[in-house]
Amino acid sequence: MFSPENALCSELSSLFAQGLTRKLRALDTPCLPLVRAGEEELLSFASNDYLGLAAHPTLARALADGALAWGSGSGASHLISGHLKPHALLEEALANFLGFPRCLTFSSGYLANLAVTPTLAAGRDDAIFADRLNHASLIDAARLSRARQQRYPHGDLKALQRLLSASKAKTKVIVTDAVFSMDGDIAPLAGLWELAEQFDAWLVVDDAHGFGVLGERGAGSLSYCGLPPHPGIILMGTLGKAAGVGGAFVAASETVIEYLLNKARSFIFTTAQPPALAVAALASLHLISESDARRAHLRNLIRQLRAALSALPWPLLPSATAIQPVLVGDNQTALSLSEVLRKRGVWVPAIRPPTVPQGMARLRVSLSAAHNEEDVTRLAKALHEAGREMA
Repeated sequence: MFSPENALCSELSSLFAQGLTRKLRALDTPCLPLVRAGEEELLSFASNDYLGLAAHPTLARALADGALAWGSGSGASHLISGHLKPHALLEEALANFLGFPRCLTFSSGYLANLAVTPTLAAGRDDAIFADRLNHASLIDAARLSRARQQRYPHGDLKALQRLLSASKAKTKVIVTDAVFSMDGDIAPLAGLWELAEQFDAWLVVDDAHGFGVLGERGAGSLSYCGLPPHPGIILMGTLGKAAGVGGAFVAASETVIEYLLNKARSFIFTTAQPPALAVAALASLHLISESDARRAHLRNLIRQLRAALSALPWPLLPSATAIQPVLVGDNQTALSLSEVLRKRGVWVPAIRPPTVPQGMARLRVSLSAAHNEEDVTRLAKALHEAGREMA
């Protein structure tokens, strides 16, 4: 007799045999460079806390004060009664900081991405042009749309131009990560915008890993690439990575934001984030704008790490960002390497399919401004020792 649970057990066994199972690890400490999980104390290179703000006392106080003033929850979706003054103030501050006319806030980057692409490209006569290495949330957003999805090779502007030139779609939407979360490289945003202008397409940019870190005062990847805000660009950014809090935003023209507010299902039909998070995010935005020293320190750590790992048996993918992937290839080897590091008190997660393509398993080293030079030296030493042990 068929048993649904047996079928799940069989699939889990298959995932285990391929080195593709995951497990949760509960930490007994806040998000800091040195964390504790039970009896283990680990130097962590596993978070996206790029500016070291997740445990910053200023943000903790702002969050607590926000909860005391505004309660623990918003109580409803934004369009019912859940849009409170902290939300409005945060949206205004983000728009001003980024130079866009208007912003909408969301409870997560996933929800924000699900709001944009399916709403702009809603019909079967529309087309989405997506970088092959886009984040899962962008892939799922395209799947939710009834539009035709065409994926171009990673960062390949010529291939994208050919697809756009051949398309007779009514609405065209180019969708890309700004900083690719598993490779750490930066999309050719200036070239993408030239193509968007040439073919009357929207350009949707997911700046989850660039906001707060790149560009003038941490304004993000558009600033870093010299692209000013434009009515044809829709920018998504998260507040749970460099900003150290939680939630996300979409910045765009007045018309686009008004359209999303009225049509985007993942905005309309979900409860607004707790207002205290908006209060903390406002405090974070102030810290981000004054964090040039943190960003300079982070750049120095990136240079130090890349120099120290140049002779590893595994290649370091080219990246000028805080994401520094060590390409291993085999799933089990990546897991074993991560475990060898863990035994040395260093935590670097093994990333495997479907997060990355088959045969491209890796260690994803994530640096933070909260790290110091001694931390990077310890990581490099542990990786070299692991390389000799596993040779």
